[in-house]
Amino acid sequence: MALYKRKKIYWINIRHNGQRIQQTTGTSDKLAAQQLHDKFKADLWHESKLGRKSKKMWMDAVVRWLNESSHKRSLKDDKLHLRWLNPFLKDKALEDINIHLIAEITEKRVSDGVTNATVNRMLAVVRAILNKAVNEWEWIDRVPKVRLLKEDNCRIRWLSHAEAAKLINELPTHLQNMAIFTLATGLRQNNVKSLKWEDVDLERAHAWIHPDEAKGKIAIAVPLNEDALSVLKKCAGQHDVYVFTYKGNPIDNVSTKAWWKALARAGIEKFRWHDLRHTWASWHVQNGTSLQELQHLGAWSSFSMVLRYAHLSSSHLRSAVSKLPVTNWLHSGKNGVDAERREAATG
Repeated sequence: MALYKRKKIYWINIRHNGQRIQQTTGTSDKLAAQQLHDKFKADLWHESKLGRKSKKMWMDAVVRWLNESSHKRSLKDDKLHLRWLNPFLKDKALEDINIHLIAEITEKRVSDGVTNATVNRMLAVVRAILNKAVNEWEWIDRVPKVRLLKEDNCRIRWLSHAEAAKLINELPTHLQNMAIFTLATGLRQNNVKSLKWEDVDLERAHAWIHPDEAKGKIAIAVPLNEDALSVLKKCAGQHDVYVFTYKGNPIDNVSTKAWWKALARAGIEKFRWHDLRHTWASWHVQNGTSLQELQHLGAWSSFSMVLRYAHLSSSHLRSAVSKLPVTNWLHSGKNGVDAERREAATG
């Protein structure tokens, strides 16, 4: 059987030089899958009979890379980057992808208004695929240098309470509930979107995120304050499985037109949904939460990530600075001051 279906996707199943080769086509279209199958067989024949490498396309590399990267934690995000890249690279041979084309793609992504960090995550996927094509698959002989953009990690974007109130008042109800819950818990976007009722205990004011759903692959305990509980009680009964829904369906995307329009009406610029988490952390530090407590609440694996918020409060350093009086010696008596002056004069 040259082609077979696994779920909705067609897979290639052929024998070549006594070995069985199975490879996904990445498509549910049978005609497109058949074309990929025929091309794949022709490429193998050219390699074995004529001793030359067949020209490999970007989509060939994407299909193989996805097949070999199913274990990656960031695979879902990688697929989003690949989907954005598709119009620019889908018809390109790997050997035709050069620094000039990558520079054009980078410039286009920057013009979309995303952060340099987002652009770099996309470029990192391109670089990973091209490196595989050279070093492991031996499809091409060289790879262009993919230069990443400089990231500005110094400034943390967060809202004042007044700004947050303006934004929340402008949001539609379903996004309003999610925004308040995020500001109350600090949970990441994906964890809020996928929160299920089975993982919430209203009586104990507690929720939890399972390891396979957490960014750090470690279970997260989520204490719920009055604001979080109020949102959950408001959402109760709307869906049997998911907490946050829109028109009866789980919410897949929060960075919608409704979100950006609400920001514009509230007069808030350069603010992403993830910055709600930064706002939550900033408020905590300003209200006296220790950095160690914040690390546990935010489920950061590295303390260095929490240090980004340290400058927002100096309360944890007050006891230290009080141990170093500077002017007390001025009040130690006239004799003490005169002695200091004589010592300085005769020094």
